[in-house]
Amino acid sequence: MLHRRQVKSVLNRHKKRDSWFLDDYSVNPYEGCSCNCLYCYIRGSKYGLNMDNGLAVKVNALEILDKQLAARAKRNQYGIVTVGSATDAYIYHEQRLRMTEGMLKLLLKHRFPVFISTKCTLITRDIELVKKIDQAAILPHNLQDTLKRGVILCVSISTLDEKITNTLEPGATSPLQRLQLVKRLKEEGFLVGINAIPVLPFISDTDQELEKIISAAKECHADYILVGGLTLFGNGIADNKTLFFRFLERYDASLIPKCQQLYASNSYAAFSYQNELKEKVQRLCKKYSIRNSILE
Repeated sequence: MLHRRQVKSVLNRHKKRDSWFLDDYSVNPYEGCSCNCLYCYIRGSKYGLNMDNGLAVKVNALEILDKQLAARAKRNQYGIVTVGSATDAYIYHEQRLRMTEGMLKLLLKHRFPVFISTKCTLITRDIELVKKIDQAAILPHNLQDTLKRGVILCVSISTLDEKITNTLEPGATSPLQRLQLVKRLKEEGFLVGINAIPVLPFISDTDQELEKIISAAKECHADYILVGGLTLFGNGIADNKTLFFRFLERYDASLIPKCQQLYASNSYAAFSYQNELKEKVQRLCKKYSIRNSILE
């Protein structure tokens, strides 16, 4: 069931630019996400649940966004806007409601640059619109000499194992379709990468599985790949920590004590693990001549 929400604000300004995605702002046309990924950080976080039956459309979002973008543009406060930070911008309801398309038109109108990460092929519907943003956007001064593009696109992949994604990402397209999407977007001339955040501990973060993902990114001519670990929140029945451990019970119960030790009482994996993952990624990216950041 899709609910309807009235909102007072839709453009969120970050305290500082995100070091991974380079965004200064975010907008979300929907609450919740039909990709329904069991590991999604939304589940159990301050942003609430990510259940398909809790989906909501922000019915007045376009009117509000138009005013907020106009105010920022008037003060020359340009910055990269992520479309869909707490939802996928191209959930299946977007095909009918076209809220993301409406937001992109407003971002073009006010000349704001855009970042989009998606698991859904519906983004191809908006290729011509996104091309216009890429050409017309005004970058913040400290990115003008390094980025030189008005749009950054990213396709999210946590594993290439379709049996796993069928369980963990039931509403998303297959990994093969996503790789084909990267290739298509690159052929259209965009700056495109793969967002492998999160890789799954002891599943898709091994040397072998990381090499599969990074080599696939290279084969699809991706400009970059971002790789990061899984974040686990909460102990409630619908929280992603609970749901991920339930998945492990079915997938491979021997991984449960390893993950419990890795996370202990924290939401993030141990720093030693994060450093080891970073070193693996840097080594493999060097091997396949693909950068592990958006900028050179």
